[in-house]
Amino acid sequence: MTETETEIDNNLTDSSTGIDSVPFGYSTKDYWYDLPKELIAQDPCMQRDNCRLMTISRKTGAVEHRVFHDIIDYLQPGETLVLNNTKVIPARLLGTKMDTGANVEILLLNRKTDDVWETLVRPGKKLRPGARVTFGDGSLTAEVLEVVDDGNRLVRFRYDGIWEEVLDRLGEMPLPPYIRHKLQDPSLYNTVYAKYDGSAAAPTAGLHFTDELLERIQDKGVNLAYVTLHVGLGTFRPVKVDDVREHHMHTEWYNVPPKAADLINRTHADGKRVICVGTTSCRTVESAADENGIVHEGADNTSIFIYPGYRFRVMDGLITNFHLPESTLVMLVSAFAGRDHVLNAYAEAVKERYRFFSFGDACYFY
Repeated sequence: MTETETEIDNNLTDSSTGIDSVPFGYSTKDYWYDLPKELIAQDPCMQRDNCRLMTISRKTGAVEHRVFHDIIDYLQPGETLVLNNTKVIPARLLGTKMDTGANVEILLLNRKTDDVWETLVRPGKKLRPGARVTFGDGSLTAEVLEVVDDGNRLVRFRYDGIWEEVLDRLGEMPLPPYIRHKLQDPSLYNTVYAKYDGSAAAPTAGLHFTDELLERIQDKGVNLAYVTLHVGLGTFRPVKVDDVREHHMHTEWYNVPPKAADLINRTHADGKRVICVGTTSCRTVESAADENGIVHEGADNTSIFIYPGYRFRVMDGLITNFHLPESTLVMLVSAFAGRDHVLNAYAEAVKERYRFFSFGDACYFY
């Protein structure tokens, strides 16, 4: 079991963080809820839009139990759905050290140049600068260049042929640490609209949409605005501080195309709602907006951390999954819908045996 897996297991069984001196709502323990492990979904719903959907009113906290394809009933003509079209790559590479034959793992995080990546390596003590690794039949090799922030490594790869084809052949999907087995169909860990390679984790709220459902939504007069945020493994890292205001948020790259920015701004100008599909879409548009709520086109890095007290500039509705206890994502949803409403809805979801996390069911806050 890796360090991250151990941290997540501990987070599911014991709320040990928090101190009384931290004001209510700012303590990590204020976002704890009890989740039976058997409710953590291990496999995706085979028919994407047939998973369960809980709808939650931000005003009253009232919930309804539906099926995901019913989401169309909650969308109105002129509104805009914001979707993250990043694509998860088979970023997990299993290889051996050239000098010792020891088994090692390299996980691709950020591409720095054509052949150089920032990576997470295991075990780190075996992959110091200068270490060389071979994968598969030897058509892909790697050399560790240097150690960077958080113990990550810069690694240069050498290969024959086209990088994407080599990666498809030798890499594996980097599933979340709470998924205990290999996914039989890797395509199920990407949205149907995934387009741009770069993520180490899926924007999982989007997994529930089918091409047919998106077509029906557009036929109803709802706009689709596509943005890109490459999701990093930081999304799974537990909050380790008692006071959430002291948490250091990971950085991710995003891009808002001109068409998406224009759609979102025209939607608000017309008095209509902007609904984000997933917390990554939310973080993208909120990062790209100015103080007046105008979304600007362009690419940048963001380390935005949204927790209660944050003033939303763009998002009017949120489609998302059920998130880990004491996670930054539970804090983001609580900032939008209110902590009490969120935790009450989560308690209802546990009672009704909803499926949780990446492959689980969905909720819609409006």
